[in-house]
Amino acid sequence: MNYDKIEKSALLKKRTLDTIIYILLGIWALIVLFPFYWMLLTSLKSYGAYNSEWIPKLFTLDLTFENYTWAFEAVPLAKYFLNTVIFTLATTAIMLFVTVLAAFAFSRLSFKGKDLAFTLFLSLMMIPSELVVITNYVTMTNLDLRNTFAGLILPSVASVFYIYLLKENFSQIPDELYYAAKVDGTSDFKYLWKVMIPICRPTIVTITILKVIECWNSYVWPRLVTDEQAYFLVSNGIQEIRENGFGRDNIPAMMAAVVVISVPLIVLFLIFRRKIMEGVARGGMKG
Repeated sequence: MNYDKIEKSALLKKRTLDTIIYILLGIWALIVLFPFYWMLLTSLKSYGAYNSEWIPKLFTLDLTFENYTWAFEAVPLAKYFLNTVIFTLATTAIMLFVTVLAAFAFSRLSFKGKDLAFTLFLSLMMIPSELVVITNYVTMTNLDLRNTFAGLILPSVASVFYIYLLKENFSQIPDELYYAAKVDGTSDFKYLWKVMIPICRPTIVTITILKVIECWNSYVWPRLVTDEQAYFLVSNGIQEIRENGFGRDNIPAMMAAVVVISVPLIVLFLIFRRKIMEGVARGGMKG
């Protein structure tokens, strides 16, 4: 009888603890999601309705989509959107090529000084990003690559963290597979393409998604290396809307532009969120 009471008491404590945890997580979710809700709600309010609210309303049925039209008319937002897509796709593709080959070299190939080279390579993560930005800016300027897509893309095609993450993932693949493939006469490139990449696909997908998000949200470097409107990204477009006075006067239209820019990343994350978590978890596992 006492065992039943103890079991019921333990079950009650567990349910109580779970309830408290879910309540706290729910509150935290509301805090995190509220700015997105407010951004979307503001973008659907008319200019007059927004300015007439002495106390901001958390809900309204008087919605309008005219702010989205104004946002595209105020600046060439569609052009910035296209530039960002080109920049993101090109940078991510080149980064994947460099990352996969570098990770394969550090994880499978044997060459003199490999461990020292990898240690020095990892030490680059300790260099402040501000110093890298200054160095990249001077280099791109000397090469006359400012206000070009090459100047935007080249400094972002290599990532020490992504190479390290994929290298650790590659290292978990048994060496026996590699030796067996070499006995069969398989080349290193074919082994990489047919064996390693399929096995480590979740991590590669994760790296791809994270790089896309990084490129899409890029602000400091595009703002620094481009001052011609033809090469502006969406981050530059938002800043231009603010600087030309339109965004300061018409907050709903400003929020509409932000929604247009944010929605692709939100949708991308919602679709691939499980693969992101799976890839990061696989990269952190020890073989």
